[in-house]
Amino acid sequence: MLAATAATANCRQALALALDVSGSVDAAEYRLQLDGLAGALASADVQTALLAMPSAPVSLAIYEWSGPDDQRLLQDWISVVDTPTIDQIVTRLRTTYRKHGNPGTALGTAISFGTNLLHQKSDCWKQTLDISGDGKSNMGPHPQDISRVAGQSDIVVNGLVIGADAPKIGDARQVDIAELSSYFRAYVIVGTDSFVETALGFDAFEEAMTRKLLRELEGLVLSRL
Repeated sequence: MLAATAATANCRQALALALDVSGSVDAAEYRLQLDGLAGALASADVQTALLAMPSAPVSLAIYEWSGPDDQRLLQDWISVVDTPTIDQIVTRLRTTYRKHGNPGTALGTAISFGTNLLHQKSDCWKQTLDISGDGKSNMGPHPQDISRVAGQSDIVVNGLVIGADAPKIGDARQVDIAELSSYFRAYVIVGTDSFVETALGFDAFEEAMTRKLLRELEGLVLSRL
């Protein structure tokens, strides 16, 4: 169900992007994640999808999350109306540096933070939380409890699961990422057409984020056309 009609909405979609910066994410992986999102937003296909309906632009917000009290807003809500706006967001991401906080993984709190952001954009046709993570929640409320509440507000929660980087000896990454993907499907994602995208290591984050954004953005455009 869409939150508002085309006649009354200020935007076609409010999209909150949440990045995992918990203790399992090292300095190199942090950089790959932010630069990967920047690269995805800068790609020609994603820009085309973002700008596909000038009369009803996408609103975008970006934040980091880790422990229960560690959520940092990197980009407050901005209406993506043209290429210079996207360039501005990309530059902000590429020039953002890490601030250390609690190393825990408070996935439920991260979802709650994103849900509260999206409540500010209830006039949009659709509200989507796009949450990335490389591990299971180990602090704060259980993510299932928070996702269930989000779903009651017609918020869609999608997941981007980040698997381990390639090891020097052996490779159990497919097993590990399958387990974490199942966890996200069971306890994190919610809403009509919600889904889990996967990145086999942080090196693959940009490609996975690009696929995820295109799926989220193009589906709504096609449904309206």
